[in-house]
Amino acid sequence: MTTETPVTFSRVAADAAEALELVLDRELTGYAEFTPQDALLLDDGGAGVLAFADGVPTHVKHAGTGRGGDAALADLAVPGPLRVECFAGGDPPVPETDQFAVSPGTPAERLAGDAALADRTRAAAPSDRAASGESMDAVEAFLEDDEKIDAIRERAREEATERAEEWGFEEFGEE
Repeated sequence: MTTETPVTFSRVAADAAEALELVLDRELTGYAEFTPQDALLLDDGGAGVLAFADGVPTHVKHAGTGRGGDAALADLAVPGPLRVECFAGGDPPVPETDQFAVSPGTPAERLAGDAALADRTRAAAPSDRAASGESMDAVEAFLEDDEKIDAIRERAREEATERAEEWGFEEFGEE
């Protein structure tokens, strides 16, 4: 009798689509840890764990906020690179409850912005899960998160100021 080693995938990716596609193509059962660049740089506990069965996402939890499901996806949906570690087999560190459940295509849409991958994932899902869980909860959760919105505004201001300086614009209104 031989023991198979669980397939593990670990890398820094430009976005979540690469990891989600790999999991789907390999029909892996286990979990993936997603750590966005902000969490990598600031060590703020902003990682999330996504559980999957046969390559199809089932549950998600954000480590920093403790939120699950669509709300956790909203917490993880930040631009930029992320570290992704995939683990085959074992018990995912995500509660398998309705609070943490996620619709099969939603991670591809919310984390990767990839409608084609979301459609492929829905097609691979068991028929009883293919359309379940779709809601506006993630958008509503994001819009209620004043700190996240303020952080995005501040980042936009900083980038605009940097570009203005690069392009030689002077600040107006200061005398």
